[in-house]
Amino acid sequence: MNSTPASDSPEALRAGLVKQLRDLGAIRTDRVASVIGQVPREAFAPEARLAEAYDPQRAVVTKRDKDGLAISSVSAANVQAFMLEQADPQPGENVLEIGSGGMNAAYLAELVGSAGTVTTLDIDPEVTDRARRLLADAGYDSVHVVTADGEFGAPGRAPFDLIEVTVGAPDIPPAWREQLAPGGRIVVPLRVRGLMRSFVLVREGDRLVSRGYELCGFVPMQGAGEQRERLVLLRNTPNEEVGLRLDDGDQVDVEALRAALSSPREEVWSGVTVGGEEPIDDLDLWLATVLDGHTRLTATVGARDKGIVASASPLGVATLVAGDTFAYRTVRAVDETRTRFELGAYGHGPAAAATAAGLVKEIRAWDQSQRSGPGARIEICPAGTPDDQLPAGRVVDKAHSRISISWPGQRP
Repeated sequence: MNSTPASDSPEALRAGLVKQLRDLGAIRTDRVASVIGQVPREAFAPEARLAEAYDPQRAVVTKRDKDGLAISSVSAANVQAFMLEQADPQPGENVLEIGSGGMNAAYLAELVGSAGTVTTLDIDPEVTDRARRLLADAGYDSVHVVTADGEFGAPGRAPFDLIEVTVGAPDIPPAWREQLAPGGRIVVPLRVRGLMRSFVLVREGDRLVSRGYELCGFVPMQGAGEQRERLVLLRNTPNEEVGLRLDDGDQVDVEALRAALSSPREEVWSGVTVGGEEPIDDLDLWLATVLDGHTRLTATVGARDKGIVASASPLGVATLVAGDTFAYRTVRAVDETRTRFELGAYGHGPAAAATAAGLVKEIRAWDQSQRSGPGARIEICPAGTPDDQLPAGRVVDKAHSRISISWPGQRP
């Protein structure tokens, strides 16, 4: 009798998923590979076809709001894998997950083992009811499922060695810091200056200090801590929309920028080139750090195809706004095979050329001083921390926190 699983069986799909995630670099350790190869994803994504549940880069949406926007999902396997690698849950640890779906809680339960504890929390009772049922059905009834606002954590089960947040957070609430054991860590998709990164933050006294970060995307947090970005439209023609994503109280002159979009563009090129598959996530974080007027331009495919803008990114590209003018990052192919691209900027408005040149100046600065890493250092202090007690760097003030972003060799 042939005991080899069929190629479309859950067992074979799990083995294939582990290999794909290793190839993507999302899995880096045997511990994470083992749990992802063991826990049945289909048990936590019954809404999806088997192949979809095991697609390494596909999230399974489990609930939408009245406007059709996703408000709960089972995260894509590659995101879950790299966040588990970031979190590094150890046997015996006490772990809190904020944002519940069941799947990730099962992974955490396997990693902390019988000597550890996992609490998964969500504000939505439909989400927690679903997670509780699926966890029990899959044999993970030891996971504590709590219905509560994640802004306030789970004080009755603290202190935690690890808090893993699986929703997009605009800030770090005081409860998370207070419920973290000394030296404990938070892994959180934090939105800073319009960009979301999954940060590993370690508690050092009343501060949280980064130990690395990864590009990510998550549904936004709900409840007391909810603070969504604003989208202002510069062009509202159906299928040709162009807008700016604003964060942290950013204000722009919308009418002036609408007029700017209609003006001829100016192009400035940097001479800096990148490979077609080369990540430039740190460039965007650098630009968000150093540009005072940083925001993001977003546009539909129709707007790009009509030549109104050069980018159709739904999440937006780095943009510098200077009063009645804006310039955004773009690329152009430098060879016929389109495998290498030059970075540059397109500007619109009365000061288009100067604004585009200002953005390009910082692209060159990144290339010369930051491109080879090690990346930014993030330090998060409580709101009210005096300026002279903050590290040098860009300071982003939020309701609960003062976030400092600095780069190696960067001048204060």
